[in-house]
Amino acid sequence: MYDNVAAQKVKKFIQKLKHTTGQYAGQNFILQDWQFEKIIKPLYGTLNKDGTRQYRTCLVMLPRKNGKSTLAASIALYHLFADHEMGGQIYSAAADRDQASLVFNEAAQMVRTNAFLNARCKIIDSQKRIVNYRTNSFYRAISADVASAHGYNASCVIYDELHAAANRELFDVLSTSMGARSQPLLFIISTAGYDRNSILWEQYGYAKKIIKGIVKDKTFLPVIYEAGEKDNWEDEKVWSRVNPALGTFRKIEEMRSLFNKAKETPALQNTFKRLYLDVWTSQETRWIDISKWDSCPGKYDLKQLEGQICYGALDLSATTDLTAFVLVFPKDDKRIALPFFFIPKERMAEKIKVDRVDYDLWEKQGYVIATEGNVVDYEMVKKIITEALGRYQVQSIAYDRWNATKLVQDLIADGYEHMIPIGQGYQSMNAPTKYLETLILDRKLNHGSNPVLRWNFDNVMILQDPAGNIKPNKGKSKQRIDGIVALIMALDGVMRNEQPVSMYETETVKVF
Repeated sequence: MYDNVAAQKVKKFIQKLKHTTGQYAGQNFILQDWQFEKIIKPLYGTLNKDGTRQYRTCLVMLPRKNGKSTLAASIALYHLFADHEMGGQIYSAAADRDQASLVFNEAAQMVRTNAFLNARCKIIDSQKRIVNYRTNSFYRAISADVASAHGYNASCVIYDELHAAANRELFDVLSTSMGARSQPLLFIISTAGYDRNSILWEQYGYAKKIIKGIVKDKTFLPVIYEAGEKDNWEDEKVWSRVNPALGTFRKIEEMRSLFNKAKETPALQNTFKRLYLDVWTSQETRWIDISKWDSCPGKYDLKQLEGQICYGALDLSATTDLTAFVLVFPKDDKRIALPFFFIPKERMAEKIKVDRVDYDLWEKQGYVIATEGNVVDYEMVKKIITEALGRYQVQSIAYDRWNATKLVQDLIADGYEHMIPIGQGYQSMNAPTKYLETLILDRKLNHGSNPVLRWNFDNVMILQDPAGNIKPNKGKSKQRIDGIVALIMALDGVMRNEQPVSMYETETVKVF
């Protein structure tokens, strides 16, 4: 049965809270029609015959920036102060501490700006906990790294961005701890992901079966805003349907800006579709179309680079494969790439068959250095680097730690100390990868029409994490990408020393 009084009670409580950030900070949180009609009204107004709430699980899937966290924070506070659950345990959970704290921090600030609530609780920021002593209840942020600490008796769980969960341990621990409660609530908020083996994919699949009538479960409320398989991702009418906050607190200009970039970049298309249209995407994707690379400047005078400042990077292959050393020269608003490639001479015929490229022609043209023997001669690599150190002002040389120890030690022993190790994870590679992306799309990379570097670029597959960070995927890329990896690491040196671009061009925007 539906009880309008019960639904209105929750609405009244929420609308006494205030926004804490952005243009609406300090104003009361007035629920949008879709927030009340699609979520609050059915969730709290649909009751069993005994007066308890019918729905025990609610999956809300919305694109980014549609107010999920603010709504979740208000729901957490309702359960802490107004649900009349004695000894209530309310948790906001997420994959890591920072994400788990987002909903909590917003809730805590909502309490601080409400004198009535602030007088009835204690906020313990160091523990990410709010305690309501009148009902002996508390609200706490919790992350996956404490999932093994059992003993919970949750009355309400807000699980934020479930797509980012590395495993199901925290989800299972909290959801199974609710059995003793008369009307517990598991409230899941998330954008779509890409992992078809994840706990979110499992919950999403179950929700879709309920929507389609395949499964009947009166305790599970699915609220899913997503673009369908046949929807045109370029159509702004689709954007509006999928983003219910568009036109109110969700601005279309920001969506248009990312869309314009995404049209040029397959990797950004996945980001746009997943984060802004709530479409499940693949983790791996092709990067930028080769036509964009070809449209970049392809000529420079090598002699004019002598004595100029540059930044280097070294990607050492397995000893039988391609090795790359790349220098990047900042020149006004352009970046000039000077690559050197090495391959073992005795393996060249084999590699021509396997890689299906003309290493022998590239050697004759001077684009590849064939070293003596059946493995790459690192002494020859060192010789070329040493010559470069004498010819240019090489500020630093970045390198992948794998397989580089001996050569790096030799260069340091010879007096060059500016060797910078760079990890190959998202934290290190995301910003310079996106920087290279920007340079290519803006035609500000001069690659000298190097055919080996072009071939490497055309092979690149991009790996993307749930936050939209990207990096080259060596495991999935077709054939060699060593030159592009070295180019990206060299650009990291440029960014660190000259900060040529705004962080907003290279970093994923996070909403707090």
